[in-house]
Amino acid sequence: MKISRRRRRCLVSAPALALLIASAGCSSADEAVKAAVPTPDSKVTELCRNLDKRLPKKVDGLGRVDPEPKSELTAGWGDPAIILRCGVAKPPKMNDPEADGVTADGVNWLIEEQDDGSFRFTTTLRKAYVEITLPKERAGDGVSPLTDFAAPVKKTIPKGIA
Repeated sequence: MKISRRRRRCLVSAPALALLIASAGCSSADEAVKAAVPTPDSKVTELCRNLDKRLPKKVDGLGRVDPEPKSELTAGWGDPAIILRCGVAKPPKMNDPEADGVTADGVNWLIEEQDDGSFRFTTTLRKAYVEITLPKERAGDGVSPLTDFAAPVKKTIPKGIA
């Protein structure tokens, strides 16, 4: 059976083979999760490095799978991934008095629903902004993943205004 499949593949025309290779290369199963790496100042970078050392191995039961490019300022868990980025800029929505927020185990978060159905949570009243993106596939989890970040954020990102 395997021989006949290989034989059929060999009979595929060159343009069809090129298309097959190109589409296989674009498969989401083969791609690493990507996250833009923030570029904070040196003080915030140091806070974020300390946070990275204390991040949990699992979030909401999901194992850690860091995004590309590798950085101490980004981390990920699961597939589709919950993404953490530390040292992001202050979100404009934070200035909106109508913005939604939540407190999870002593850490305050701004909540922003994105156009694609995902949710972005950003710490408030901390010396560095930590952003968590919860993919739409995990939106049913509510804010429960945030509880896994509370202890490391409280230990490494002091209260204050960034």
